[in-house]
Amino acid sequence: MAIDIERLVPKLANVSGGLTGPANRPIAVYMVRQVVKAVRIPVIGVGGILDYRDALEFLIAGARAIQVGTANFVHPATAVRIIDGLERFCRDHNLSRIEEIIGTLREG
Repeated sequence: MAIDIERLVPKLANVSGGLTGPANRPIAVYMVRQVVKAVRIPVIGVGGILDYRDALEFLIAGARAIQVGTANFVHPATAVRIIDGLERFCRDHNLSRIEEIIGTLREG
């Protein structure tokens, strides 16, 4: 929550809002991993994704898709950069499809 100290009202129409960004990503990746282990439906990774490496963390943890939010406001071409990076990663690691990396986290 954020308050307009001059008008004495919440700054956000919903009164409160979410928290995301790079500092939140490790928690979000962990939660994706926990949810993937608990359910049998596709999980979407969200939170602090700025580049293809961040996206890969979610995919390796088991997310079937990712969502890019705030980074798009800073760099409108973020999604294109992420896709390009994922394609490079696949080529460099001899993966024919990005799906081959999903859920490959080695625990232990």
